[in-house]
Amino acid sequence: MKGTRLRALTLVLGSLAACRPAGGAPAAPVLLDDAGGRIHLAAPPARIVSLNPTTTELLFALGAGPRLVGRSDACDFPAGAAAVPSVGAGFPPAVEAVVGTRPDLVVLYHSAGNAAAAARLRHLGVPVIRLRTDRLADVARAARVLGRVTGAPAAGDSIADRLEAELDRLRPAPADSARLISTLLLAWDQPVIALGAGSFASELVELAGGRNVFGDLAAPSVPVSLEAIAQRAPAVLLLVGSELPGLERRPEWRVLPAVRAGRVLRLTESSSNRPSPRAPAAIRALRSRLAALMPDST
Repeated sequence: MKGTRLRALTLVLGSLAACRPAGGAPAAPVLLDDAGGRIHLAAPPARIVSLNPTTTELLFALGAGPRLVGRSDACDFPAGAAAVPSVGAGFPPAVEAVVGTRPDLVVLYHSAGNAAAAARLRHLGVPVIRLRTDRLADVARAARVLGRVTGAPAAGDSIADRLEAELDRLRPAPADSARLISTLLLAWDQPVIALGAGSFASELVELAGGRNVFGDLAAPSVPVSLEAIAQRAPAVLLLVGSELPGLERRPEWRVLPAVRAGRVLRLTESSSNRPSPRAPAAIRALRSRLAALMPDST
């Protein structure tokens, strides 16, 4: 699904292609990002700083890895990302360190926390594109946008089309809804934080044949009580992003049948903790792990 942003971007590019300045040279493309910002690029960027792990991964997939001159500490995939100098945290970015790489494009995660840094970079003459990458649909859209930004639109469309096709094949059939494995997605234990329907992990679990027991809550994360968890009776406890060692031995958690039965999984792989083109592989791996714990449900 290309989405409204991509349709707007395509219309802008198409109108510019039809309007050439005097002399017949093509006009510089104008791009719209998820923050509504307009980016004017006279040519594909040659020095890119990406401060979002998802966009860094996509840039490598697009063949633009050699053009990266900066990344965030969290950008750890693919292996080639380690060779790109880190400019520190990406939320919010260290503007001085970013500018020191002499970028002609900076890719930021679209959030209120990054707005001031984006404005400052633009004031310094550095083009910035902000992309939201919270859900799987965002990955396909970002692939298409970054493909156009880097001068590789066909590669961007190919990545997006392949991802969307794989996800469609992995979606459980409506008839299978009764067999979904009820799962608690636990992000933290003190205080207890569960993940709701607005999280990528919830999307991952549901595509893998699970049912988020807090999927009725639209927020990405929400504080909950152990009593509320017990009432929802999850068959599996899934620890997302944090291992929480020893949780299975703690008396307050052993009130849950899933914990007493050893039905506890940990998702620590980067492919399971952020949206990326690797999501289909992560979904298949989680489906196998859930099936091994609950064979009667598959």
